[in-house]
Amino acid sequence: MKTMNSLAICFVSALIGASLSISSPVLAQSIQPTVKQNVQAAPKPVRTIGMEDYRKIVENPGPALIIDVREPQEYAAGHVPGAISIPRGVIDSQIWNHVGSAEKADRERPIVLQCQSGKRATLAAQTLGELGFTQTSAVIMNLDDWKQSGNPFVK
Repeated sequence: MKTMNSLAICFVSALIGASLSISSPVLAQSIQPTVKQNVQAAPKPVRTIGMEDYRKIVENPGPALIIDVREPQEYAAGHVPGAISIPRGVIDSQIWNHVGSAEKADRERPIVLQCQSGKRATLAAQTLGELGFTQTSAVIMNLDDWKQSGNPFVK
């Protein structure tokens, strides 16, 4: 089975290589925009931080905007002090309430996104990156571990 998969991969690679090396100007022009679109559409890497770095930011947020992207009922059950609630599903429309209009927003302001485990925060960071925000970080940690470690948490 492994050999069959290797053969299939080699065949597909050869096919792609051959199609990309065709010197037809018409084909080259039709491929180039598609390749550019795919590169531009590829998700940008998301900066992540762990519990220790997050604790430092929570203790001294400075200019950072801390956003809890969990659902409203999760936030109401308890959250990190200083974190504002913007659920991940509406972050693209609600972020402007906290950073100014799309035309005047400071897209270089540090924004730290936190959820229960880091998955929604990572997706929210990708969304903000697509909106032009350049200093976003997703917190990768378990919020239950945060609480059990005695870190600040309010209800």
